[in-house]
Amino acid sequence: MKRLLLLLVLILPAAFAQSGPVLYQQCQGCHQPNGAGIPGVFPPLAGHVPDILAAKGGRPWLIQVLLWGMSGEIVVKGVKYNGVMPSYRQLGDAEIAALLNHISTQWGNKFPAGQKPFTPAEVRAQRAKTLTPAQVNSARKALGLK
Repeated sequence: MKRLLLLLVLILPAAFAQSGPVLYQQCQGCHQPNGAGIPGVFPPLAGHVPDILAAKGGRPWLIQVLLWGMSGEIVVKGVKYNGVMPSYRQLGDAEIAALLNHISTQWGNKFPAGQKPFTPAEVRAQRAKTLTPAQVNSARKALGLK
C-alpha cells in the first residue's frame, strides 16, 4: 500500500502537468486558441505572460488571478480592457500549476531566464490568502505593467 501511495505521489503531478492544454480549453473562449484574446474585450496571453512573469511579483500574481479572478479596468500593451476574469479556485493546485505552465510556454511565450515551471506548492501558498477580484486588480497595478 505504501508503494502504491508513493507511486501515485510521483505519477499524479506528472499527469497533471500534461493537462495544461486540456485545461486551457476552458480559457480559449475568451483568450482564444492562439492566446491573442479579443482586443478591447479579453486581453492577450500571447506575448503578455512573459511581461507579467518578468515583473516583480508577477509570478504570484498570475496564480492569484486564477484563484481569485479579477474585475475592473486594466491596460495591456496600450489597450484598455474592463471585463471580469472568473475564479478557477475549484481546480487543484497541480491543475493550476499545469495551466500556468501551459500559458507560459505557448504562442512564443517563455519563462524569463532563471524561472522554472510553476509548482503545486506555489499555488498552495497563494491559496492560503483570501483576495477579492478587485484586490487582484489592484495588485496588478502594483506590477507596473504597461
